[in-house]
Amino acid sequence: MAEALGKNTANLLRSGLGVPLGVLAILMMVMLPLPPVALDVLFTFNIALSLVVLMAVFYVARPLEFGVFPSVLLMATLLRLALNVASTRVVLMHGHTGTGAAGKVIESFGEFVVGGNYAVGVVVFIILTVINFVVVTKGAGRISEVTARFTLDAMPGKQMAIDADLNAGLITQDEARQRRYEVRAEADFYGSMDGASKFARGDAVAAIIILVLQMVGGLAIGTTAHDMALGDAARNYTLLTIGDGLVAQIPALLLSTAVAIIVTRMSRSQDMSGEIGKQLFSQPKALYVAGGVIGALGLIPGMPNLAFVGIAALCIGAASLLQKRRAEEQARAAAAEAAPEIAPVTSPESRELSWEDVRPVDLLGLEVGYRLVPLVDTAQGGDLLARIRGVRRKLTQELGFLVPPVHIRDNLEFAPSVYRINLAGVPVGEGVIHPDRDLAINPGRVFGKVSGIETHDPAFGMEAVWIEPSARDHAQTLGYTVVDPSTVMATHLSHLIQTHAHELLGHEEVQQLLNALAKNAPKLVEDLVPRVIPMSTVVRVLQGLLAERVPVRNMRTIIETLAEHAPRTQDPAQLQAQVRVALGRQIVQDIAGLKDELPVITLESDLEQLLQGSLANAGGGSPGLEPGLAERLQQRLAESTRRQEMLGEPAVLLVPPTLRQTLARFVRAGVPGLQVLAWNEIPDNRKVRLVTAVGR
Repeated sequence: MAEALGKNTANLLRSGLGVPLGVLAILMMVMLPLPPVALDVLFTFNIALSLVVLMAVFYVARPLEFGVFPSVLLMATLLRLALNVASTRVVLMHGHTGTGAAGKVIESFGEFVVGGNYAVGVVVFIILTVINFVVVTKGAGRISEVTARFTLDAMPGKQMAIDADLNAGLITQDEARQRRYEVRAEADFYGSMDGASKFARGDAVAAIIILVLQMVGGLAIGTTAHDMALGDAARNYTLLTIGDGLVAQIPALLLSTAVAIIVTRMSRSQDMSGEIGKQLFSQPKALYVAGGVIGALGLIPGMPNLAFVGIAALCIGAASLLQKRRAEEQARAAAAEAAPEIAPVTSPESRELSWEDVRPVDLLGLEVGYRLVPLVDTAQGGDLLARIRGVRRKLTQELGFLVPPVHIRDNLEFAPSVYRINLAGVPVGEGVIHPDRDLAINPGRVFGKVSGIETHDPAFGMEAVWIEPSARDHAQTLGYTVVDPSTVMATHLSHLIQTHAHELLGHEEVQQLLNALAKNAPKLVEDLVPRVIPMSTVVRVLQGLLAERVPVRNMRTIIETLAEHAPRTQDPAQLQAQVRVALGRQIVQDIAGLKDELPVITLESDLEQLLQGSLANAGGGSPGLEPGLAERLQQRLAESTRRQEMLGEPAVLLVPPTLRQTLARFVRAGVPGLQVLAWNEIPDNRKVRLVTAVGR
């Protein structure tokens, strides 16, 4: 029967009718009289519901996993108030018949719990109400209010951090959408908890008012309507009232405790019971001191010596056990670290060297100091490997070829917190990471300062501060973009891969691209390579495009352009220029997006003529510029680029086709944010707006 009832209840809840019918039943309880048996069942159900809610709060990993808690709290409060109304009606109507008039549950709480003494009952009820009203609900309400305010203030910073991770390739679109949903859900949850905590506070006030009204009303009805003696009426109605109040107040206290627990939890996923035990009893010294103080108090004459000495012995024994266990764990860890170092000594080399001992150089490598190993080790909760996979996936889609895997190893010669990124065995970037802190990056406009270790973002050189994780929300409120150490390293890696993408593309990668294109256009690939143009020339053209941040996703257009112009020239530079013209729509789209107007910077006519003359005299090589002129030109282009970036617009230098490649090499190192386009690369449907002209 119980199993069938459980199945029916589950089916009713799944159908979506259970909760609305429950609310209607609560409202009916306010209007219709209930028999004592029904009150017993409902009061027992109310206590069980409060216990279930309290245990659910303990065992959920994150507060957002119990997102319906504010609604559950509202319905539980309504149920308790409806039961108060129903029981008050029964007490006032039938209280003259004895203390069992309102059911066995109320009678038990009135007789057994408080010993049948209504004075004791009144005091116990007042104490419970004061604890609930003054301590638990007031503290929970304040925490809910502050948490809701800080959560709302931190939303822009969290959104910026998600956008930064998405742009760096650390997360996918679906993951970004899920994280944005969690940010909104967190703000909604704590906002709802701020209001829901007022329910518990109002319920505590209502309990006191109901107690007074029920006692006064019962005395009046008992002495006037039923001719009871004042003492008998006081005893009957007061015990019934106290029993009714305790039956309602205990679940109220349980729910208020659940509110306080869920709002004091951290928003990240955690096992609360395990974390409390681990953090509270993680320091044996604290237990030793506590045991010593309690033991000293137990030696004072007149004190309960047995209780004090027993607790002291328990504390000291637990501290000794924890200290012994920690020493064993440290010994195992030291043995595990020493094992790789001892192995080569006990296993001498017994074979001759061969070509197999010549290890190829890793195309992409990441070396880390020993303090950064936990970021890589998934067994210790490190997520750097997953983030690097996300970077490779995103850049592979953007650049148009498979980014090679990143080989990670620790290097004991490094400082503990240093990492280095290698390209073909040569370092191209390095940085210092504080694994126990977060990096707060100044995006250009913040509303205050945060305390921490000042530094610069290793990827883009922006001002940043290494902060404590507890200051993360405060920093986001001030406008900082806060990222964790794994994100810092992954973003730096992503930036360097984009910068050196042309060095990662070789003959093998180009052959794979041609094989993929041959599945859809076999004749195009077969007629071009190697009949018309050698593979090495195709590789150099693609590398030139990647060096100028032009993806090679559109291989069909690239190969068709090469097939058209290769019979006339085999010069990779000229072929690259023709491919850029064919990819003009894609290039401008990547720079300016969907805007019809493209802001451009040009050269003054006399400077342009000077450069073209120098190029002609150089016979097609690099034009010879006077050093002072070259420095002034680079400085003015850098100033124009900074002005465009401050306006939120792309920086584009528009030049004649004959000068484009030369000027692109000239500004690549000195003005990395400036894009150099030729006139014939602008699509016909794009309007050009002159921003400024740079002269000499």
